Amino acid sequence: MSGSLSPTAAENAAAARSAASGFGRLDAAFFGLIEHVAAAIVLVEVGVLFAGVVARYVFHAPLVWSDELASILFLWLSMLGAVVALRRGEHMRMTGCLGLAGPQTRAVLEALAILVPLGFLGLVLHPALDYASEERFIVTPALEISNVWRAAAIPVGLSLMVLACLARLARAASFKAVVIALGLTAGLMVAFYLLGPVLKPLGQINLIIFFVGVVALCVFAGVPIAFAFALATFGYLALTTRTPMLVMVGRLDEGMSHLILLAVPLFIFLGALIEMTGMAKAMIAFLASLLGHVRGGLSYVLIGAMYLVSGISGSKIADMAAIAPILFPEMKARGAKEGDLVALLSATGAQTETIPPSIVLITIGSVTGVSIAALFTGGMVPALVLGLCLCTVVWRRYRNEDLSHIRKSAWREIGKLAIVALPAIALPFVIRAAVVEGVATATEVSTIGIVYAVLAGLLIYRRFDWRRIRPMLIETASLTGAIIFIVGCATAMAWGLTQSGFSRNLAQAMAGIPGGAYGFLAVSIVAFIILGSVLEGIPAIVLFGPLLFPIAKAAGVHEVHYAMVVIFAMGIGLFAPPFGVGYYGACAISKIQPDEGLKHIWGYVAALLVGLVLVAAIPWLSIGFL
Repeated sequence: MSGSLSPTAAENAAAARSAASGFGRLDAAFFGLIEHVAAAIVLVEVGVLFAGVVARYVFHAPLVWSDELASILFLWLSMLGAVVALRRGEHMRMTGCLGLAGPQTRAVLEALAILVPLGFLGLVLHPALDYASEERFIVTPALEISNVWRAAAIPVGLSLMVLACLARLARAASFKAVVIALGLTAGLMVAFYLLGPVLKPLGQINLIIFFVGVVALCVFAGVPIAFAFALATFGYLALTTRTPMLVMVGRLDEGMSHLILLAVPLFIFLGALIEMTGMAKAMIAFLASLLGHVRGGLSYVLIGAMYLVSGISGSKIADMAAIAPILFPEMKARGAKEGDLVALLSATGAQTETIPPSIVLITIGSVTGVSIAALFTGGMVPALVLGLCLCTVVWRRYRNEDLSHIRKSAWREIGKLAIVALPAIALPFVIRAAVVEGVATATEVSTIGIVYAVLAGLLIYRRFDWRRIRPMLIETASLTGAIIFIVGCATAMAWGLTQSGFSRNLAQAMAGIPGGAYGFLAVSIVAFIILGSVLEGIPAIVLFGPLLFPIAKAAGVHEVHYAMVVIFAMGIGLFAPPFGVGYYGACAISKIQPDEGLKHIWGYVAALLVGLVLVAAIPWLSIGFL
């Protein structure tokens, strides 16, 4: 016999390849259409909100319908963005354990990361349809249309997520892994259903079973964090309470519908514009001309550039992607170790978490009711304190650096670079002034930044790649969906915890901590470092912020001061190995192996902790300029 395939086998193989190719084209076309719709919504949101600013501030004729229309479109953007993120595998999740697993186990865990969300979506889809149906009786005040036009985004988005999961399963490399993962998922769900009568009498022990056990199992297995929260909440409410699942969908909607969160996609898009138009490059070139001849000078530039760029983009990944490719080649040429570079980049990610307009600040304001303007004002000095602490480590490590081959820039050259960089450096101050002076709200001000960046790119820097706009808009929609969906799921989970009486018990436990306000701050620092490393930043803030901020206020801690402390603690956990995903994001952007940075990062982490202690101990640093 020859080694070739028989005609029947060859035909079957060709048919399989043709089917796979046909499915791939259908998959790309269908979800490509969803991506384009989501990208278009981002553009429409920018136009609607900017038109509202111009109408109110320039023509003194407010558009009464603009916020309402923006809110309706935002829920659609969030749900469609979540679909795009799920199809691309871009929802936030912890992948540390996957790296330790063997190939077969890893394949099963990857399949679980699709099937567990699919299981939740199958359970919640019917209540979501009922919720949207109930909303048809409500008429919106400004547009005077049925609220079903907004609420329908939830069941439509969930249905499309089901299709996204099925499409990813169809592309899975290992059929065996999918079957094993399906058996595990179905088996666990059936087991919990059968144990329902046993679980109900357990009372608050169920909080540990669902909100610790189920969440931890899902998170460490690599299931997207949003779906880990959602499945645990659904299981707790369905199996241990009499709460209609319609209520959970309502809490999901509530969490995703804060208008202030509309700033998230707009600042993400603004960050991409800053990089594309060359504004970030201009700022870095100016800083390098000032400090490039100093020992460790480019490391100081890195710290300063992250401080400035964070004030523009609001997205840490965008910040790092704008700075690392520009600075790292020259730093390596000067003899800097790759591990030290990625360690410092990761540390500056934690240091600049409070620079306005940080997405974390906006999220904290939306879920706790703290003034966004106050948070923007209070975040500047604490970040500067942590930056100075990082500078001391840089000085110590680079005090013997050989700079004999480095030319000091002439003042004339520095002046030219300063003039070029001035429009870019001015943008953070324009954004902050617009909020503080009442020109625009914290949501609307991002549109001013976007228009500013577009005009600067077209008229000043003469660098505007129109071909990159579509991918940037799609990336904005995807990241927005991942962030806002996790906010919605965490809001539902926090509501479940509150209804169980957990918040009351937590308040009593925290009130009994010795040391008063400083004892409470110390416990909060430890707790949020751990939460930041496991849950990432925004989920931890959304889940525990509404519970802990009232307790902090009762303990005598100013809300803005407490916000700075918990954000920095969370940031240290997020950007410190071995669990902090921010650290691995810095490594990916830098194209440096994580192992390279491990021995260098702990000095920077220690500096961040010293700075955090200073911020916690001296409230004036956070509230002195309010």
